[in-house]
Amino acid sequence: MAKRLKDTLYEKIQDWRPRTERLMKEYGDVVVDTITISQILGGMRGIKSLVSDISYLDPMEGIRYRGYTLPEVFEKLPKAKNSEMPTVESLFYLLLTGDIPNEEQAAEVADEFNKRRILPRYIYEVIDGMPCCSHPMTIFSTAILTMHRESFFTKKYHAGGLHKADYWDPTYEDTLNLLAKLPEVATYIYAKLYRDGKRIQSNPNLDMGGNFAHMMGIPKPYDDVSRMHFIVHADHEAGNVSAHTGHLVASSLSDVYLSISAMVNGLAGPLHGLANQEVLRWLQDLMDSMNGEVPTKEQLSKFVWDTLNSGQVIPGFGHAVLRKTDPRYMLQREFSLKNLADDPLFKVVSMLYDVVPPILREQGKAKNPWPNVDAQSGVIQWHYGVKEYDFYTVLFGIGRSIGICANIIWDRALGYPLERPKSLTTAMLEDMAVGIPVVVED
Repeated sequence: MAKRLKDTLYEKIQDWRPRTERLMKEYGDVVVDTITISQILGGMRGIKSLVSDISYLDPMEGIRYRGYTLPEVFEKLPKAKNSEMPTVESLFYLLLTGDIPNEEQAAEVADEFNKRRILPRYIYEVIDGMPCCSHPMTIFSTAILTMHRESFFTKKYHAGGLHKADYWDPTYEDTLNLLAKLPEVATYIYAKLYRDGKRIQSNPNLDMGGNFAHMMGIPKPYDDVSRMHFIVHADHEAGNVSAHTGHLVASSLSDVYLSISAMVNGLAGPLHGLANQEVLRWLQDLMDSMNGEVPTKEQLSKFVWDTLNSGQVIPGFGHAVLRKTDPRYMLQREFSLKNLADDPLFKVVSMLYDVVPPILREQGKAKNPWPNVDAQSGVIQWHYGVKEYDFYTVLFGIGRSIGICANIIWDRALGYPLERPKSLTTAMLEDMAVGIPVVVED
């Protein structure tokens, strides 16, 4: 019989701890990076100052999960029954252990999630009690935050006697309890806001992606859409707003409920998690200008140039790190070519893939003229009937929680400290820049 996930994880932790301890003791003074004023004032972009063994964003290959490219992840992970996509549970096993699970190991995670999926009654009451017209991300964050009272870590920590080396254990339990409940939380919010409160009961015989589609009331292949969506959004290194917020809050020993609620709040910002909405709005404005007809390439080129000449960007194109087409986009494109090739919005998206990059290269401002994950994710949701823009970021939040929770478990296992970077004043930066003190006149 295969070892349980928790036992496997414990062995991995025991093997890993000496590596970080040795780096701290023997190589702590090794210089990793230099920092410029533009990086400090530019949002700390690109400063190498965080650790994540869960994922790494390669400029040419895209996101890697535990060293595997996304195409390798989708090829190697066990597939859901009668489906083309891997299960979310098998991805979680990979993120935690670094190992590709077999079907039995993936099934163990699915069984754990199913045993923990039931929401406390008070969570439904919290969601029902939110003010009218509350944003779904506000409700999502509040529901997660309210579950703080369920935290094993918090209870054991305050009871005393919990050794630092064992902080990861109750954090692991909190993580499985939270992740198992997120599909129910999200779909109840959807039912409450957009379906007159008509909730669909969960099905314990389905995996996470299949159960989410079932509770949304959308038939196949939306179960594969859900699996794909949660997997491609699961993690993205440690430095983006949502990932870093989760790490930062957890570094204070806040439990995963507090940390993931904070992560969701960061994800809700328009510069982070709302990009797929902006893509869809722009596409629909384009279609409106064409009276609902699919444009020709010439018409599309003109619309793109008009957008750029008005001082706007083309939403869904470009990336801060990537220097090629986002593999997350390509995975969704392959699915769309097979399942929604005749959808008018997808036809436009597919044409943009050919039209936009040459225009952006000609304009000369974009470092990366290729499409990213957001260029297509909203279009797929729209095709399958999820047409409420504000809900798209909740879907993003479910996926991103998987990777951040895995990171928090490992942060606790390796004893990473409270994050506390040092600040400087503008006058100090000016002094460093010109080499003389700055005098402020009365």
